[in-house]
Amino acid sequence: MNTPSGAVFQPIAQFPSAARKRVRAVLTDIDDTLTHEGRLPAIAYAAMERLKAAGLIVIPVTGRPAGWCDLVARQWPVDGVVGENGAFYFRYDDGTRHMTRSYAKSAAERSADRAKLNLIMTEVLSEIPGTALASDQAYREADLAIDFAEDVTPLAPAAVEAIVGTFERHGAIAKISSIHVNGWFGNYDKLTTSKKILADEFGLDAGRERDRVVFVGDSPNDAPMFGYFPNSVGVANVTRFVGHLPASPHWVTKASGGQGFAELADHLLAKD
Repeated sequence: MNTPSGAVFQPIAQFPSAARKRVRAVLTDIDDTLTHEGRLPAIAYAAMERLKAAGLIVIPVTGRPAGWCDLVARQWPVDGVVGENGAFYFRYDDGTRHMTRSYAKSAAERSADRAKLNLIMTEVLSEIPGTALASDQAYREADLAIDFAEDVTPLAPAAVEAIVGTFERHGAIAKISSIHVNGWFGNYDKLTTSKKILADEFGLDAGRERDRVVFVGDSPNDAPMFGYFPNSVGVANVTRFVGHLPASPHWVTKASGGQGFAELADHLLAKD
């Protein structure tokens, strides 16, 4: 698949059968990877159910907040969830009705970080026109999410980069998703906590067994995952970020969003 920038993506149809059959875990972004125009389509939910029923480990890895992740862990057909770009993982045991919550930083550290993030929030909202606090901010435990495309008129790339610059001037990490700029203090990201949940909860060493993990995503904050896992996949809408991805997915689906995720599931579950 050739993009206007000249980058080349390998179509998912070329994902070798032997490699697909080695996959044990499917990690997936949520926004614009499982969803379509902000909604979770039945085809994507059903694809998660099919993957889980086939014995694969299914874990959403998202920038969305702890409040949402609690529901995802409890009610979706998944084996756990990594949230707020790696700030934590949650895993719910249906049998014992117990939620495991593992955080990258302590409650005291998160509280101290919040005071610093509030200063960044005030600066961004007052100095960069058109920005807004993400509507899910009240449910976050560790990061600050600035909306640039979800519930506001989409901002120009220069404005998005200005948001990132503000976080970085304060010493925070900042990552761009398809809808938000997420910022936090700490040396963690989607990849570090994904590796932790796989090791802690499933005994899977993602360092030694990278080829047994598939990650699927769509935006720049997924780049650490794209670069680490050889069987990384982008849904088709990832191509809009060509030139802004420090690392790109190896395979790309024909369809966008949730349809693309279902396409990946079809390939992983194929009998060939």
